[in-house]
Amino acid sequence: MRNFCFIFLFSFSIFGQVQYPKDYFRSPLDIPMQLSGNFGELRFNHIHSGFDCKTQQKEGLKVYAAADGYISRIKISEGGYGKAIYISHPNGYTTVYGHLQSGYGEIEKYIKSAQYKVKSYEIDIALNPNDVVVTKGDIIAVSGNTGGSDGPHLHFEIRDTQSEKIINPMYFGFDAVITDSKRPIINSLWVYPLNGNSIVNESKRPISVNLSLQDDGSYLAEKISATGTIGFGITTSDYDDVSWNANGIFRVQTYLNGKTDFGYQFDTFAFDETRLVNMLIDYGRYKKQGQRVQKLFMKNPYPLSIIKSGSNNGIITVPGNVFQSYRIEIADFSENITKIFIPIQYSPLPANVSEVPITSKYFVKAKNENIFSLENVTVNFPANTFYDDFYMDFGVKKGTVKLHEDIVPAFSNFSITFEDSITPQEDREKMFIGLTSEKRISYYNTKRYKNSFTIYTKYLGEYKLLKDGVPPRIKSDKHIGGKWISDIDELKFTISDALSGIKSYDGYLNGKWILLEYEPKTKKLIHRFSDGIVAEGKNDLKIVITDNVGNSTIFETHFFRSQKP
Repeated sequence: MRNFCFIFLFSFSIFGQVQYPKDYFRSPLDIPMQLSGNFGELRFNHIHSGFDCKTQQKEGLKVYAAADGYISRIKISEGGYGKAIYISHPNGYTTVYGHLQSGYGEIEKYIKSAQYKVKSYEIDIALNPNDVVVTKGDIIAVSGNTGGSDGPHLHFEIRDTQSEKIINPMYFGFDAVITDSKRPIINSLWVYPLNGNSIVNESKRPISVNLSLQDDGSYLAEKISATGTIGFGITTSDYDDVSWNANGIFRVQTYLNGKTDFGYQFDTFAFDETRLVNMLIDYGRYKKQGQRVQKLFMKNPYPLSIIKSGSNNGIITVPGNVFQSYRIEIADFSENITKIFIPIQYSPLPANVSEVPITSKYFVKAKNENIFSLENVTVNFPANTFYDDFYMDFGVKKGTVKLHEDIVPAFSNFSITFEDSITPQEDREKMFIGLTSEKRISYYNTKRYKNSFTIYTKYLGEYKLLKDGVPPRIKSDKHIGGKWISDIDELKFTISDALSGIKSYDGYLNGKWILLEYEPKTKKLIHRFSDGIVAEGKNDLKIVITDNVGNSTIFETHFFRSQKP
């Protein structure tokens, strides 16, 4: 499915304008809306799918239903959106509220009931239209910092209920409160030689281009002297009038000799597209230097629906003795536009900066299946794992396979298999393949068959076959053994595992299963007495922690508690 036609008719109308209801949804918070992240912002491995609403750097704010509807899904997970509530509305849209601290009132009771029913903190349940009906402005939750959040905030998004495509909330009238009178900022401009015969300003490697600010607010780039085929990239951001921090831009459109050439607009996309952000940016530069250069060309086409391109896919051919003009326009949702004018001319001058030398004999051809073996390791890349061909750094040393480095993005799983006929059979159940990086081990679910150990992954890097014989650790944050603890509302523990990581945790009070909430960021495990399991007087507590290869630790103690006022 990699042969796509990317020929489109061009004008701004190519991006399509659906008429969305402007006054249907209210803000999910009762404080002025400010964003720490906007729709379409480029993130690690994904395009941001909604608003990150600031919550005054704290948890505990009330979260409101944006419109009438019913709660159609509740998902509680350790990562991702953490605690999340989905509301389906009769107008065909669904709103999502993520990183919650908890549900509110009867909704929180419903969540707890579901967790106790399946005896799991993590749940993902679909609700019927009559299960939990809400009215616009009802309090549904309390804001928090759960899941993959880097700080307290509310993630808010709007989806088409039927297709599940995510839609920019600005289309629903939120641009009226998130006003923006500032032009997007251009931070850098890059030009790329795109084949072995291409040279740009006497370089065969990508180079940055100097920009001069003009009186009208546009930029004029230094002259590009080139031969062969080239493409451009930018780093850019935008500020609105109320949020006071940099966010992503809304639209980029390029023009070659006055004709529309290549562009994209963050209006709506599907979740299964979002990893393609790694093709939209210069992934290698991002991984090495932390700089997200947005490429304005596709060397090999990829199916990201926000992109609209002519037949050249943004690639510019520089013919002899022909002057060309190239223009980049960067816009925010309020149509503030920053323009860059770039003159391009042919140059026969040779390169003073050569290409990065090729030092590997292992060539990965993206459209084909590729199988490589060395010593006891076999790697299998199915066809179309990658979009780009590349020479792969591949080697095995001291039990570690070096599988290039994570500078080439993969878009489907590939397998790594280790053979081990030395380790005794009784030890193999404790073995797994881990990704080693920055002195950290990332566990991968490892399939074992006789002498073989296999994982499936989307990341290049260094992998090793490891043994974990050490059980997890658990420590009570407060000494409770044999004590009366009537003055506290919760039990809190710190848990950790040195190698393969925590897989499961189960707690019991007086033999009854209790809900333990786990927050991986802080390594905290919490039980709240408000769940109603604790008994009057003496309570026997047991907690079982298990890591990913089956090592377990049992924590047991007893305490006393009075429920009487």
